[in-house]
Amino acid sequence: MILPAKHLSPERSIIGIGAEILQVVSMPKTVSETWTLVRDSRVQIGNPITFDWFVLAVSWLYAISAVELIDGHLQRKQK
Repeated sequence: MILPAKHLSPERSIIGIGAEILQVVSMPKTVSETWTLVRDSRVQIGNPITFDWFVLAVSWLYAISAVELIDGHLQRKQK
């Protein structure tokens, strides 16, 4: 689920979705804006995800200190 496996492609894994989220939040965005951008880009390539998977990926990024929520905006965590 977190990592790609035999029956789970990288685009469907939490780490793959997390990478897409990190690309989108290069500039601070609300969670809703981030979801819309990720959802729309995945629909265009024909590989949509559910909001549940998006939330799991955001939660995972937060757990590993890759993102933070400041003033209602999701952004990459500064080192």
